[in-house]
Amino acid sequence: MAKKKLKKANQEGSIFQRKSGSWRAQITIDGHRLSYSAGSHAECQTWVRKMLGQVDNGLTYAAMNMSLKNFLEDWLSSTAITIRSKTHEQYAQICRDYIVPDLGNLPLREILSSQIHHLYSEHLKQGVSVRTVRMVHSVLNRAMNYAVEQNLTERNPAGFIKLPKTPHKEMKFYDDGETQKFLMVAEAHRDRYFALWKLVLTTGMRQGELLGLKWDDLDWGRAILQVRRQLKRVPGGGFTFSEPKSRAGIRSILLGQETLKALRVHNESLHSDRLVAGDKWNENGLIFPSSIGTPTQPDKIIKRFKRLAKLAGLPEIRFHDLRHTAASLMLNSGIPVIVVSRRLGHSQPSITLNVYGHLIPTMQEQVAEIMDRVTAPISVEIPR
Repeated sequence: MAKKKLKKANQEGSIFQRKSGSWRAQITIDGHRLSYSAGSHAECQTWVRKMLGQVDNGLTYAAMNMSLKNFLEDWLSSTAITIRSKTHEQYAQICRDYIVPDLGNLPLREILSSQIHHLYSEHLKQGVSVRTVRMVHSVLNRAMNYAVEQNLTERNPAGFIKLPKTPHKEMKFYDDGETQKFLMVAEAHRDRYFALWKLVLTTGMRQGELLGLKWDDLDWGRAILQVRRQLKRVPGGGFTFSEPKSRAGIRSILLGQETLKALRVHNESLHSDRLVAGDKWNENGLIFPSSIGTPTQPDKIIKRFKRLAKLAGLPEIRFHDLRHTAASLMLNSGIPVIVVSRRLGHSQPSITLNVYGHLIPTMQEQVAEIMDRVTAPISVEIPR
């Protein structure tokens, strides 16, 4: 049978029947011929129209043959100016370590959901955590959505994957008695960072936020602390300052008088540090600097915390669990969730509820008694 030609947008396609009875379609893109076989003329015609339509939308032969590795490199370059540098580094590391080794050489347009599902399954078998696999999916899903937007592929194969559920991890934190014991031991040992312990346990601030604080952020008269930056580790060594984790992280926190008192004592102690350091002192205006005024290394704070907790005879928890401790103390003291949420720097109170909702006392007995009292009929004399 003679070839039947279809033309569109300066490209052409042809459909013909083979001796075997099957049908074959061909199109030419950028001087390269592509073929497609099917059982009917209608299927071939649909394929030709779809391909020529994608060509009209900017599809090129090079894009059709682009590997996932090359696409991810282009995608990472395009996102570099739209996301935080730390996030970009994390995306690049995930692509490099968890995606490219297994799928990198495959053509972008030919990747199947089954191949992505197999990738995740293999990672889990090799001991990669569920949390990491979910992060891998988040990056790959975002990248593939971009590929669809750029007409580099027809659909996002990652969008059909059912992810493994994150196993529930029991949250660790200190109760009020343990918190008081920790602070008593820190004060008794005249710990250099006593004010930091007091601050994290009364505000729930993140470690990077604490180490990024400057004296200019503290309004002594109004007892308000402004959280404006955080200390971040730079790959390859060193530290830098960046904005807090989210927009909600930029916040004002009202401090109690005891916390202010601890900060005053700490401020006075820094004068001695400056004298001892002499010419080695680097003034950065930090509230919690090192012994020579430079940013304090987070690892040093963690080691100090573990040492004090051991001296106090307390169970071992992470430094970040002090943030959980502050949240639990606030919620168990009846402080409204919305207030706790703003103090912690959460973008929505719903996040606070999702993370700490199980810590809020149910108060079922109190509610039952209150509602009985509110709805109790009042004895009044009704005239006849």
